[in-house]
Amino acid sequence: MLSNDSPHNEQFHKLLDQVREEVDSLKNQVKSLKKENSQLRDQIKEIQEGQTDIYSAISETERMALRHQVLGLISKIDEHLEDGQ
Repeated sequence: MLSNDSPHNEQFHKLLDQVREEVDSLKNQVKSLKKENSQLRDQIKEIQEGQTDIYSAISETERMALRHQVLGLISKIDEHLEDGQ
């Protein structure tokens, strides 16, 4: 067992203090990062709430025209595949 006046005891306490300081520093970093993470999550939530999907952003007429174009393309692809067989 180390005596209170031992140089090893003094070194041990010095190192222990350094470890405590490092732990306190890391705790403060974690606290800061948690706060930043929370702020970023709030920003993401605001952005997501402001977004709309492509179909709700266009009118019914535009939606019908887009549907017609897609169906035409599908028809052309089907014809091409049938010709290849």
